[in-house]
Amino acid sequence: MSKFNPQAIRRAIIDMAYAGGTVHIGCAFSIVELIAVLYRDHLRLRVDQPDAPERDYLVLSKGHGVMAQYVCLAELGWLTQEDLANYFKDGTRLKGLADVHVPGVEATTGSLGHGLSVAAGLALAAKLNHTDQMCYAVVGDGEINEGTIWEAALFASQFKLDNLVVIIDKNGFQAMGSTDEVMRLGDIEAKFAAFGFDALTIDGHDENAIGAAYLAARQRRDGRPKAIVANTIKGKGVSFMENANIWHYTRLNSDTYRNAMNELGSAK
Repeated sequence: MSKFNPQAIRRAIIDMAYAGGTVHIGCAFSIVELIAVLYRDHLRLRVDQPDAPERDYLVLSKGHGVMAQYVCLAELGWLTQEDLANYFKDGTRLKGLADVHVPGVEATTGSLGHGLSVAAGLALAAKLNHTDQMCYAVVGDGEINEGTIWEAALFASQFKLDNLVVIIDKNGFQAMGSTDEVMRLGDIEAKFAAFGFDALTIDGHDENAIGAAYLAARQRRDGRPKAIVANTIKGKGVSFMENANIWHYTRLNSDTYRNAMNELGSAK
């Protein structure tokens, strides 16, 4: 099995969710390709030292999607398969939201709206230290209802943080309904552009498009922070989970577990 294979990541997420009796499957599935491509091809890390001072940063602001990140951290060897198998169980290492005490997790998130501010602070620190580190923040489209996201955007533009990349997981849903029903967002790309970002929209499940956007973000240092609006599908990969917001909070039973794993097939 190749590292950071999206199909394998989704299968591992299903295993974790079933074993832990936990939720947030759909919102983890929508970001799989976005973070798999980052870890595989673009984040500069030292496998032997998760906290290497020269590392790039990834802040998962939508911390409830953390199962996808935990699987990637296991691929790096920073977590064990036992860690994944014990996800969300009492007294164990991995919690249901991103936790800074886990190697490779840069910020504790889950109270939404704060991760972009953390990433912007890291990006400014890198600038002040005259390093070429990149800082990435993955935020949800529902999350950008939070005013703190736009405060961070103003900050990033003011201080010309062209080493900051905000990745918006635009899956069209949030906890209590569709983004259009709860708080219509309009043209997200245009909004970030109006805040001084170099913004574009891509297919958030097309690994080639994702990789090209990340490469351009690293290469184009023109004083503008970067915003990548990724059109994604909540629950991507399992037909009965796709665009079915019930899978934000629904737990797997033996039947849905088996059906999901059958649809995902064998990982290559």
